[in-house]
Amino acid sequence: MRLVAAISSFAALTLAIACGPKKEAAKAEPRTPEQQRAIDSTIGASALPGARGVQGALAVSDSAAAKKALLDSIANNP
Repeated sequence: MRLVAAISSFAALTLAIACGPKKEAAKAEPRTPEQQRAIDSTIGASALPGARGVQGALAVSDSAAAKKALLDSIANNP
């Protein structure tokens, strides 16, 4: 009888601990564009699958930024 009481007490205690409040993990700070660019460049230079796609996306991003800068300079200096 004591064995049944001990097992049921252990099961109840384990269930109470498992269903208790969870600790929230600290959320990371969002990355700055420069940090994300550095990470993407590192991935693009690696031999990982999809690295060429990352390099292509960076090239497209650079091209769009250059075009935007050109259009902004034209608008500011007519």
